[in-house]
Amino acid sequence: MNQRIINILRTGKPQETINIKGWIRTKRESKKFTFIEVSDGSSLANLQVILSEDLADYGNFIKKLNTGASVGIEGILVESPAKGQRVELQAESVTIYGECDGQDYPLQKKRHSLEFLRTIAHLRGKTNTMGAVMRVRNACATAIHQFFQEKGFLWVHTPIITASDCEGAGELFTVTNFDLDNIPRQKSGEINFKEDFFGKRAYLTVSGQLEAEIMAMAFSNVYTFGPTFRAENSNTSRHLAEFWMVEPEMAFCDLEGDQNLAEEFLKYIFSYVLENCPEDMEFFNLRINDQVLANADKIINNEFARITYTEAINLLEKSSKSFEFDVRWGIDLQSEHERYLAEDLFKKPVIVTNYPKDIKAFYMRLNDDQKTVSAMDILAPGIGEIIGGSQREERLSVLQSRIEECGVEGADLWWYLDLRRFGTVPHAGFGLGFERLVQFMTGMDNIRDVIPFPRTPMNADF
Repeated sequence: MNQRIINILRTGKPQETINIKGWIRTKRESKKFTFIEVSDGSSLANLQVILSEDLADYGNFIKKLNTGASVGIEGILVESPAKGQRVELQAESVTIYGECDGQDYPLQKKRHSLEFLRTIAHLRGKTNTMGAVMRVRNACATAIHQFFQEKGFLWVHTPIITASDCEGAGELFTVTNFDLDNIPRQKSGEINFKEDFFGKRAYLTVSGQLEAEIMAMAFSNVYTFGPTFRAENSNTSRHLAEFWMVEPEMAFCDLEGDQNLAEEFLKYIFSYVLENCPEDMEFFNLRINDQVLANADKIINNEFARITYTEAINLLEKSSKSFEFDVRWGIDLQSEHERYLAEDLFKKPVIVTNYPKDIKAFYMRLNDDQKTVSAMDILAPGIGEIIGGSQREERLSVLQSRIEECGVEGADLWWYLDLRRFGTVPHAGFGLGFERLVQFMTGMDNIRDVIPFPRTPMNADF
């Protein structure tokens, strides 16, 4: 197996024979030598390769070594006299796997806009920015699994197709195999979903939380990590129609335990990424957002502030800052409010708890004041809300009342109510939007640039 360039750059020794495979990023020619830089996607830095005119058939194959071409090169690693690189490869043999027409290749030697790169999503992974994003995304995913596995959590695979709307927001994609030119209808004119594949109306999931609660009632501590879908017609830099969610659920856990785990979780992920992707994170701090490393430091090296929603409202009302959205008890905090608290007031992450019940979901535990629920949001400098969670309502009668109060169809949740009938326990959990995490981690402005193939209104290409 060929050696990865990242390992060669970090630990390769002069006079070592190595074999690499990758794609040409740049090419420079002189009288007796040609210099190419090769990337295999494993690192931000490329490996410089020296091609001497002494190589067999040099004059012929050198014409085919254009930017974008794929090659295999065997040679001797030597010390590099060039600044910024420790070693380079003296080629002894070259194999061209795939040529690339330099004139037609969309990725020319210039800085392309991120908007343009979205139109060539099949090629943008070859750029420095997108390459770094995907490596950090991979490190985040690895850290998530490692964190929960080390704590004995069970990774559960919740369904993509569901008949329930966990959030009650109604922004759902319907799943059907009806002939759209001949949809069966009832006498009333309504669609007859009893004749559909599942015998009832089905959707793409908006959350795996309710199913995770089922599993937590058997395995104590579980987590989900998978794709979720929202049919929200929002063309903004913060929204995707398809995105990934991390959702742990813990039996015998209250709101305080939920907060503690979420804080520890974020610190673990950021520490892991800084340790495993140092060059990529330096790149983001230098080229994308000069607060990337500072924001990471605020996550890792600060104890998160903890305030109630009521305290947050009081702080916002006392602020001299002018907000676009009015502040009063009962509102859902807007991004400008969240960022003011985290960036301007506390200058570090803030956990806000005990929100008004009227702006939160039916499954959140009702507090003794009958006005608020045991919910929490973690607000981070630079992005605002990054985690949302709650202690779940474990009392059957209270849950039934909340379902009715929130206008949710209780008949479809018979199984959810059964969890409260048969050995109910206090339990809690939270949700982390994975792309939001990667966006915050990298400092990228648009969430469409932290997922390989973004799904947004009027866009399902690639």
